[in-house]
Amino acid sequence: MTRRKIAIKKIENVAARQVAFSKRRKGLFKKAMELSTLCDAEIALLVFSASGKLFDYASTSTRQVIERRNLYSDVNLVKSYQPPQELQVEGEYFKLNKEVKEKTLEIRQLNGEELQECTLEELQKPEERLQRGLSRVSKTKDERFMKPINALKRKRLACERGQSSDSIVICSSSDNPPQDADSSDASLRLGQLTRLSSY
Repeated sequence: MTRRKIAIKKIENVAARQVAFSKRRKGLFKKAMELSTLCDAEIALLVFSASGKLFDYASTSTRQVIERRNLYSDVNLVKSYQPPQELQVEGEYFKLNKEVKEKTLEIRQLNGEELQECTLEELQKPEERLQRGLSRVSKTKDERFMKPINALKRKRLACERGQSSDSIVICSSSDNPPQDADSSDASLRLGQLTRLSSY
């Protein structure tokens, strides 16, 4: 029995159309798989039925093939063949370009931008990162505040240990020298008077 040719036009009978769609879709996917296997071709095939149902096939990853196609149109590459080394460079370019886009979006979200599309779970991630960063900044700031305070405390303790019971030793920090000679003379005179009164 020979095959009869059918006219290539929309099949009016809905049941017959669905049967033809199912059979031809399977045949199309089979041919795509054979082409991919025989020729080492990277293939992605997307088919939407009349009811809107998606059927797809990909030799590697549908997303990867689509992004590669977009890369071709972005860079205006229309060559049908590229040597393997150029394919590797193209893959690296795509990978780095994707990373840059992700990091840019991350930074924008940390700055409070482009948050409208985010779910609650997605909003928690930048919030947690900001809280961790804020705690590190606060800790560093506290350490910077405490450093000069601790240095002054050590100087004061050293000064107090150096005092004798019968005289007053005036401690002056090298960081804060006396403003003028008169205040230093007055301190010395006060020390001498105290010593004299103890005799």
